[in-house]
Amino acid sequence: MPQPNKVIITCAITGAIHTPSMSPHLPVTPGEIIDAAIAAAEAGAAVLHLHARDPETGKPTQDPRAFEAFLPQIKQATNAVINLTTGGSPHMSVEERMRPATEFKPELASLNMGSMNFGLFPMLDRFQDFEHDWEREHLEKSRDLVFKNTFRDIETILKLGNENGTRFEFECYDVSHLYNLKHFVDRGLARTPLFVQTVFGLLGGIGAHPEDVAHMRRTAMRLFGDEYRWSVLGAGAAQMRIAAQSAAMGGNIRVGLEDSLWIGPRKLAESNAQQVEKARTLLESLSLEPATPDEAREILSLKGADKVAF
Repeated sequence: MPQPNKVIITCAITGAIHTPSMSPHLPVTPGEIIDAAIAAAEAGAAVLHLHARDPETGKPTQDPRAFEAFLPQIKQATNAVINLTTGGSPHMSVEERMRPATEFKPELASLNMGSMNFGLFPMLDRFQDFEHDWEREHLEKSRDLVFKNTFRDIETILKLGNENGTRFEFECYDVSHLYNLKHFVDRGLARTPLFVQTVFGLLGGIGAHPEDVAHMRRTAMRLFGDEYRWSVLGAGAAQMRIAAQSAAMGGNIRVGLEDSLWIGPRKLAESNAQQVEKARTLLESLSLEPATPDEAREILSLKGADKVAF
């Protein structure tokens, strides 16, 4: 059972949404990702959600060799749960996106629970100058982009994860994704306790209004009862506001530069750890405590760091 007053802080270190030209603080190279992950863990993140990037261009990559450049060092330096992406980038095939989690068999991996429009192009109104050609193209192409996560895709990833003992952070961008998850629970492919990460504020998914958050919570509670652990991801300026709402409602929270580059109005976050520290202060103001990595493992029924392949 979840431990009272304990909240899991997940930190998403670099992601595939933002580009290096948007912030000088976004980790790109293996060394930067290692340093950012260790600092976030020391600040109080129990779970580290990791993507990889080409160290020269900053372009997202799912090449397992890119992950191999930082996974062992992070594991050796921290006790944090390492959560690998199967989302990768919306521009990648599902086969490409699955490669790191398939090879490294992490304790936890993300899993997007439905196909959706994934509109990043509004960022072009805020960011004008890009160092690399791929950055503008990455945003512009999202005007005509469907992030493909079919029932077959999800089933394939679930079966591979189940074989490896990997559990999932089920990323639900809209109410329909919760029903998709219920479908896989009913089939016995999604195993409880579920770690449900409800995502707010990305164009193509549900909005970031407090009523949207409450609606996702009510729906998840009705579908899954006490067989799930709820967490929230607020994109951009909604990050800390939605984190506060979740914590007050008994949920967990995710922060990090994958989800938001900001620490305050018109102020870039200087590190992932800065966002974790702010989240920790938020929890303490509500008389809550960040869960330790081992408490997170107990809450989420994870297999343990000694059973991964890195």
